[in-house]
Order: sequence, then structure tokens, then C-alpha cells
Amino acid sequence: MKFFDKLRHSYYRKQLKNPDYDFLYQSHPDELVSFDCETTSLNVAEAQIISIGAVKIRGNRILTSEAFEILIKPEGMMEATNVTIHGLRPKDLSSGVTIEAALEEFLHFVGGRPLVGYFLEYDVAMVNKFLKPMLGIILPQEQIEVSRLFHAQETKHKYYDAEVDLTMANMVKTLGIPDLPRHDALNDAINVAMMYLALKHRRV
Repeated sequence: MKFFDKLRHSYYRKQLKNPDYDFLYQSHPDELVSFDCETTSLNVAEAQIISIGAVKIRGNRILTSEAFEILIKPEGMMEATNVTIHGLRPKDLSSGVTIEAALEEFLHFVGGRPLVGYFLEYDVAMVNKFLKPMLGIILPQEQIEVSRLFHAQETKHKYYDAEVDLTMANMVKTLGIPDLPRHDALNDAINVAMMYLALKHRRV
């Protein structure tokens, strides 16, 4: 962990409102968690999380048997354009849990494991939006962005024209991994886990 990250880690640990969540700072060697959120909007300030999908990676294995998936009943209105993307209608979420209950289960699933994601910054910002008032902290786990790893590999031997197609479709195709139906939080989390392992073992 970098020096600045250690300072930030230490600062937020002191801000933790509930010591029962100190497990978020415990390390899990050789394990990571790939996760994804589906939301009502792409604007963090106004969006609600409506589903979270996550799967653990242990060594070189994706533990789909220990996958995590939860639906959340949003408080606000859902944008029609987003419904067409993720396919979750208001009636599909009518039996969903509260965001606080969902985050509690999600945090226990993740623990202190590093988080892996695709454009992870957005998903982390969405979780932090609700986590900060709930526990006084933001997600403390190390974060690994697969598109950044992919970009670094694709430009490793390029000294000019370093433009890289970072769409998930192109990354999946280039890495030669199965392409699960997208815009489903759990499927996207599994896709990202496969991309991470492919990137980890890729020779470039």
C-alpha cells in the first residue's frame, strides 16, 4: 500500500462509527472481490443503487459458488432509459431491501479484500455516498481498475498512437474470455473477474 493510501486508511479507520465493522481493515491474502452496481442514473449525486453483484477471486479461481447478489428498493423515481439498460423495473424491486441492509451484507461479503472493477471509480463513489453517513467512512479496501491494467498492457510497446478501446466489449474480445450478458450486476462482476485473471496471466 502506498504511503498516502496508508495515511488515508488510518484516518478513516479512526472515523469508523461502529467498531463492529473493524473487520473491513483485516487483510485476506490471496483473495479479492470483483463487484458491480446497477443504478437508477449515471449521476452520482442523484442516483440510487438498485442492485449489487460481487464474486470472490481466490488465487486463480473465481468462486461463483460464493457469489453475492442483492436487489435494493430505490427511494426515488427510475429513469426510463436506465430501465432499458439493466432491465430492472420498479415492480422487480418492490421486494428489495433498504440500501443500509444491502450495504451491511455487502460489507460482510467483502471484508478487507481488495476490490476489482471496470470503471470502478463510479461504483465506489455510489457505495461511498451511502456508506459515509452510515458508518462515517468510505470503502477502505485497495481498488484495482481492470481498464487501467488493460491500457498499460496495450500501450506497453507503443511509443506513439496510444489510443486504446477500453469498452468492455473490446476488452472481452481481445482477452478471449466468455462474454456474459451485460448490465446485470453479478454477470458484470464475473466478467470483470475473468478479465482480471486474463490480464494477470497475459504475456505482452
